[in-house]
Amino acid sequence: MRRGSLPHLWNRHALGGVKTVTAPEVPLDDEDFVTRAQAGDLGAYEALVARHTASAYRTAVLLGAGSDAEDVIQEAFVKGYRKLSRYRGDSSFRSWLLAIVANETRNLHRSRERRNGLVLRAARVAPGTEIGEDSAVGGALAGERRATLVRALRLLPVRDREVIVCRYFLDLSEDETVAMLGWPRGTVKSRTARALAKLRGLLDDAQVSRG
Repeated sequence: MRRGSLPHLWNRHALGGVKTVTAPEVPLDDEDFVTRAQAGDLGAYEALVARHTASAYRTAVLLGAGSDAEDVIQEAFVKGYRKLSRYRGDSSFRSWLLAIVANETRNLHRSRERRNGLVLRAARVAPGTEIGEDSAVGGALAGERRATLVRALRLLPVRDREVIVCRYFLDLSEDETVAMLGWPRGTVKSRTARALAKLRGLLDDAQVSRG
């Protein structure tokens, strides 16, 4: 898979009659692009897609989409455009878009009748993309210990896995995690603490087993 092809995965023909305007040369922030896209500037939305494709793909893979990750993010990009008028800026555009990606990934699992058996395939993250690290889990991401971490993540309950992926793999802020998962702030805090404790326990057990 060529990373350069990912921004073009979404189906422009599925969007209907929209006005295409050449994207400006001066770099804009997300909110500027959103405003232009909401006014019918398809080029502005394409710029947003290009900017956030890596994060969207990574999210789908880490939440278990695996080889279907491209289909998931293509559908998410199309739905994101169709729902763009509903975006009010209460959260960052990135977390808003990733929430759609996460929901599409859940839909994928429901269609596979695997709601209780999400499969994490972190090893299939697109080549060259970087995963954010945190002191709580960063040391386990190098070399042989990466495989141990992946196995441990597979053993976590789905909601625990989702919050760990958001906070420590996607490097989302607490506010972005709240927006992406749609949980109360207190739930994000408490579940993050519990999930980290479970993950540390699983990693400790794995270390003991290895001797």
